[in-house]
Amino acid sequence: MSVKADERKIRTFLALDPPEEALLEIAAIQNRLRKLIHGDIRWVRPEGIHLTLKFFGEIPEDDVGKIAAAVETAAEKEMPFSFAVGGVGFFPNPHRPRILWLGMNGDVERLGVFQKGLEQALVRIGFPCEERPFRPHLTLGRIRAVKAPIGLDRASASGDGYTAGRFVASGLSLFQSDLTPGGAVYTRLKWFPFSG
Repeated sequence: MSVKADERKIRTFLALDPPEEALLEIAAIQNRLRKLIHGDIRWVRPEGIHLTLKFFGEIPEDDVGKIAAAVETAAEKEMPFSFAVGGVGFFPNPHRPRILWLGMNGDVERLGVFQKGLEQALVRIGFPCEERPFRPHLTLGRIRAVKAPIGLDRASASGDGYTAGRFVASGLSLFQSDLTPGGAVYTRLKWFPFSG
């Protein structure tokens, strides 16, 4: 994909975003964890919590149309996904935590198949394939300190005690991400319903 010097670039990603009721329950879990874990953590604002299917990074704004066409084709063949949210974990692992996440259960295997097909469709139109394996999760916070924050061991030990109920994802969104000193601000560019 060639990029001209004068093309406007935007930072974008595809994601499922939980409905407002689920976000309220997820925010309650975040608040419980804030009281338990102390350290240099940048907490994700509840309204920004999402399940990333594909991170594009910076792309020419003109590429949004071809992304939308590929995603729409994939989404219209798919049924909505049902998830149970719960269980706290860390990437890459509890000994070197960088990401604090909330796990997903339910239609995760089917979501993995959908994500792989979506990835292949995007590769066919010129986007690079993601190297890392797809691991469905909701990022709650990013751990910035080299030293693990105090309380991670307690959060990890009781990780399965953090549940946020169920939600249905009836579509996916293409988001623009603008980085600000207060954290990333996400703007939905397009929504694609699952209509299979």
